[in-house]
Amino acid sequence: MTDQPSSSLWQFVQDDDPNALTLIVDTANGPYVRRIPPALPLPSDVEHGPGAEAAAHTAAATWGLPDFVFQSAYANKGSGRRELGDSLLISGGRGAVIQVKARTVQPKEPAGEIAWIQKVATKAMRQAKGTVRQLRMLPADMVNGRDRTLSVDGNAFEWIGVFLLDHEQVPSGTICSLEPIGIPAIALTRRDWDFLFDQLRSTTAVLDYLFRAAAEPPIALGEEPVRYYEFAAADEEAPPADIDTELVGPGGRLFSTPLLPQTPIGAAGTRAHLVLRLVMEDITTSPLPDHAGEADRLAVLSDLDQLPVGVREEWGQLLLEMLDDVTQVPEESTKWRFRRQLNADATRQTVYACATRFDEQIQAIFGSYVQLRHHEVAERIGRPDGLVTVGVVLTPSRSGRRPWDTTMIRVHGPSTLTDEEATEFGKLWNENAATA
Repeated sequence: MTDQPSSSLWQFVQDDDPNALTLIVDTANGPYVRRIPPALPLPSDVEHGPGAEAAAHTAAATWGLPDFVFQSAYANKGSGRRELGDSLLISGGRGAVIQVKARTVQPKEPAGEIAWIQKVATKAMRQAKGTVRQLRMLPADMVNGRDRTLSVDGNAFEWIGVFLLDHEQVPSGTICSLEPIGIPAIALTRRDWDFLFDQLRSTTAVLDYLFRAAAEPPIALGEEPVRYYEFAAADEEAPPADIDTELVGPGGRLFSTPLLPQTPIGAAGTRAHLVLRLVMEDITTSPLPDHAGEADRLAVLSDLDQLPVGVREEWGQLLLEMLDDVTQVPEESTKWRFRRQLNADATRQTVYACATRFDEQIQAIFGSYVQLRHHEVAERIGRPDGLVTVGVVLTPSRSGRRPWDTTMIRVHGPSTLTDEEATEFGKLWNENAATA
């Protein structure tokens, strides 16, 4: 049978499998069929409860990035230790406390099962509230999916509580009434959770979605993919924001993409969407300079992960083309290619570049470009304190073990360029480019 949530979305339910879910979405390119698979299987060598926690962690670390996922953390309290949530997500200025609850015994009749779900949901949200309160009172050392320890101050983040239910047969139409806990809260099934990460392939994008959905009235458990596609349809129809393209300088142009794509990231069948993920893997597996710590690395990864998911495949394909292009020049020559983006609220500028080779000179020249663009945009927006510019340059690898080498620079806050340096860099990148 079929059920129609909206004029552009059909839900198909198989009579022989009421737990299966297939959505048929009307898009500008014609109907699109999205089958929502079951949640990832639980580990076979772990008990059900801990296994559900491990599976939720695996989904977020695999389709997102392990650096943003933190296992159970502990804070010292008196003579003991207090557990801070089953799992946490942290990216940019947002964080989520994930409370995973699993039904480990035979379910009751629907009314009794709904009562049990409501009971554990209430307990989960109280635990999430306690975790946030503890983190705000006392920073905690937390270990992420790379086994790296970071000190997390709860006051530095906007938090959301997530009740994540592992249950084989949630009674149809079950809605959790979550009590107010002072922060946004949302209830999901583990299939909902896996769907969001598989669809978006970005921890930052999933966090943004959770905050957006939590601001809406609650829906039945298991129906999150339906709400996602309702949001995606609204994003597709929304007009582009009115943004001053001159903030990036002459030649800037407006580019708009829906926050929530209707097709899953990577559905085109190419591997171009993986390019930016591989760049982030390069950054997370590289040794840190002496002046930097793991918090700095997390900040860079968060900045890069904020690039809209809808443009990542196009950016990845362009980077591959740029990388090939810069190798097609005489050995004694140098060629540069750039792609630069300023986000809608003019707080983050992202620069990707490709250059013919890597050496200290190329590194210094790229640094001058990133600093100049940061300086120029900071002056134009008049709010330098809130601006971050992250630059990444890819150069052909000479080792043969990998396609490229990755170099990164991050600049934030007021520009440190002197007037003389700004003039000199402007001649190098603006006047020369105008006459090239």
